[in-house]
Amino acid sequence: MTLMRDTTTSARRVQIEALRRLDGPARVRMACQMSDDSREVTLAGIRYRRPDWTDTAIHHELLRLMLGRDLATTVLERRHPHR
Repeated sequence: MTLMRDTTTSARRVQIEALRRLDGPARVRMACQMSDDSREVTLAGIRYRRPDWTDTAIHHELLRLMLGRDLATTVLERRHPHR
């Protein structure tokens, strides 16, 4: 595990101890929240770089970034077979 450079060793130790005390459902909630946050940051970045794109184009780009071009194309073709 790579240690964060902006956190002291003692603070990191306290953080790890707190994370270890979490039960399974709390860990899953935390992971889901981090995933949602990451997706929102990525969407904001796409919107910033491509302000003229439609919401559909932005979400297609998100899929491409998350899944790779080939899998994103497969997913989109299955969702919209007549395009």
